[in-house]
Amino acid sequence: MSKIKRLPTNHQQSLGAIVYEQILTAIIDGVYELNSKLPAETQLCKEFNVSRPILREALARLREDDLIMSRRGSGSYVIKKPDSNVLKFSPLSSISDIQRCFEFRANLESEAAGLAASRRTSTQLEDIIQAYERINIANASSKLATDEDFSFHYAIIDAANNYFYSTVLKSLEKSVKEGINITRNLSLRHSPSRLELVQKEHFAIVTAIQNGDSTAAREAMKSHLNNARTRMFDGV
Repeated sequence: MSKIKRLPTNHQQSLGAIVYEQILTAIIDGVYELNSKLPAETQLCKEFNVSRPILREALARLREDDLIMSRRGSGSYVIKKPDSNVLKFSPLSSISDIQRCFEFRANLESEAAGLAASRRTSTQLEDIIQAYERINIANASSKLATDEDFSFHYAIIDAANNYFYSTVLKSLEKSVKEGINITRNLSLRHSPSRLELVQKEHFAIVTAIQNGDSTAAREAMKSHLNNARTRMFDGV
C-alpha cells in the first residue's frame, strides 16, 4: 500500500482522518479482509509514514464506526466491510467528517426534537407533517429526496423555537446533505423495505412531537440518526 502524503499544517483535514480513510478504502477493497487481523501498529505506522498517536487517532475513529474491534493482547480485527458504493456517492476525503457530523447531529437534533414536542405551534406541526409526506411521495417514485429529507429535519429544528438550533443546522447544510445523499443512495440500492424502515423512524419522531412527548421525540430522533450513521457502513 502506498504511503500517504503529508499535508500542509493549515489543511482542514487531520492526518488521522486521512489514515482513517486510507484504511477504510483498504477494507472496502479487500486488502484487509473481513474478520482478518490488521497489521501491528508499528507496521501500519511505517506503511502510512505517520506517528503512533496519529495512527491511534485513525484506529479510534474506525472503532467508533464499528469497522474494527480491538482484542486485548491480540490486536485489531476488521468486523465490517462497507458497501463499495459508499465511495461512489461522496469524496473519500469527506467520509470521516460525515460520520462525525452524524454523531454531532444525534445530540443536537435529539434535544431539538424534545423541545419541538413541547414548544411547536400548530403551524409548525403542520410543516413537519407536510415535510414527512413529501418524503413519502419521493419514496413512491424512488426519488433520491435529499432536499426533502433535509427539509424534514429542518422543520423539526425550527419547531424547537430556539434560533441557535436552526442556525447551527443551516450552517451544516452542506455536510448534512452529503450524509443524507449517501444513506439515501444506498437505501435505493436495497429492497423497498429499507426506505420503509427509514420512514418508520421518521414517523415515530412525528408522532412523538404531535403527542407532545418530549422524551419519546428525543429518543426517536437520536435512534434515527444513530441508525443512519450505521446504515452508511452496512456490510456487503
